[in-house]
Amino acid sequence: MSGHMTPEEFRRYGKQVIDWIADYQQGIESYPVRSRVRPGEVLAGLPEHPPERGEGFEGILADLDRVIMPGVTHWQHPGFFAYFPANASGPAILGDLLSAGLGVQGMLWATGPACTELETRVADWLAELLDLPGRFRGNGVIQDSASSACLVAILAALHRAGGGEPARAGVTRRHTLYISSQTHSSLEKAARIVGIGSAGVRVVDVDPRTLAMDPAHLDALLSEDRAAGMLPVMVCATVGTTSTTAVDPVAAIGEVCRRHGVWLHVDAAYAGVAAVCPEMRWINDGLAGYADSYATDPHKWLLTNFDCSLLWTADRAPMIGALSILPEYLRNQASSSGEVIDYRDWQIPLGRRFRALKLWSVIRWYGAEGLREHIRTGVRLARDLASWIGADPAFELLDHHPFGLVCFRPRWEGLDDGEADEATLRLMERLNDSGDLYLTHTKVGGRVLLRMAIGAPATGDRHVRAAWDRIREETDKGPCW
Repeated sequence: MSGHMTPEEFRRYGKQVIDWIADYQQGIESYPVRSRVRPGEVLAGLPEHPPERGEGFEGILADLDRVIMPGVTHWQHPGFFAYFPANASGPAILGDLLSAGLGVQGMLWATGPACTELETRVADWLAELLDLPGRFRGNGVIQDSASSACLVAILAALHRAGGGEPARAGVTRRHTLYISSQTHSSLEKAARIVGIGSAGVRVVDVDPRTLAMDPAHLDALLSEDRAAGMLPVMVCATVGTTSTTAVDPVAAIGEVCRRHGVWLHVDAAYAGVAAVCPEMRWINDGLAGYADSYATDPHKWLLTNFDCSLLWTADRAPMIGALSILPEYLRNQASSSGEVIDYRDWQIPLGRRFRALKLWSVIRWYGAEGLREHIRTGVRLARDLASWIGADPAFELLDHHPFGLVCFRPRWEGLDDGEADEATLRLMERLNDSGDLYLTHTKVGGRVLLRMAIGAPATGDRHVRAAWDRIREETDKGPCW
């Protein structure tokens, strides 16, 4: 078989693919949550060499079931509690399909006017839904991930701190970036990429009880570094850390940043979308007065399939100054007019997908009410789980659980701390091997805690209750060495 797929063939196979996805979603509970394949098993099921002649689509669908599916860990499974959710919903999937079908490359307004202007509008819609500061309106852009968002923010901050010199001459003096031990690892990676280096990353103390960044220690570090001739570039405050969803005191950190003239980036990758609910808008405290940039991920907890991360800046000029390069082949009348946005200047790559279509589809399908209901369901289920754990003397609960994540550990009687941590990790592996649920762990104060993150669209009361019952059942067996 050769040649392009005809519209009739596309229609026929496309219906089969849609049916396959619908059947998968309907029967997802029949799969073990975590894939059970061993390393290399999927690779061994694939031909070593590509086909000489086209094979048609039937074989692709057959091999999807035979080879690929055994190697899939099911992020949309109602028993998936391992990492922060990666929501995929029907409207988002269809919006992504439309994006793929149009095949738009929206690097410039001229190459995709609708791609650009829809993105501007949905970024403003989301800012309104989350009640973000007015100065972010018109200054939002969709990135592939919060990792890219923080990299763009550091480049913008570096441009501002250095008066534009880093873009021309490179990083020629010692710069510093400020995070805490709880900050996402992407910040240190970004520091390496931009030339600050790991040695320029300052780790600010945290409150040992709340794990929130200590503004007083931040102030001291900034003063020390300036006195030593270094140039502070950016501070990253986190709203909802990956480990435990700790929340840094943004307003207090912002006051420190203002005194020192340092860019404040707020990473709310997971928790930021919770502000769609008015009762959760306490997480926005300090943004209006102090945040230079802010990022949150609809692709985690807001029913929009990966990848879709929103970055807003209070002032777009430093970002564009850091990232804009205009070769002759990209010059065009619309860009020269100054009347349009060219989002190529707001991101690392040149090319960009029509991601706004899926977020547009989600917001229009669910509306504010539907989005709030989804977030509130996750918060309520986490609260229920925490109440069961807190009432069971055989377990210890980490008190902080305002979102969809609950952290806890068994109280292993008769074991020292090291043995207890090993027993907890072995318990987690037994649970994950069961196929019924999937958990991860973290460490707080040197002790291992289990993490149970709730937020998959299919997860309901019975799934959380069943997971808790299974955890208690396995724990009652005692440590298994």
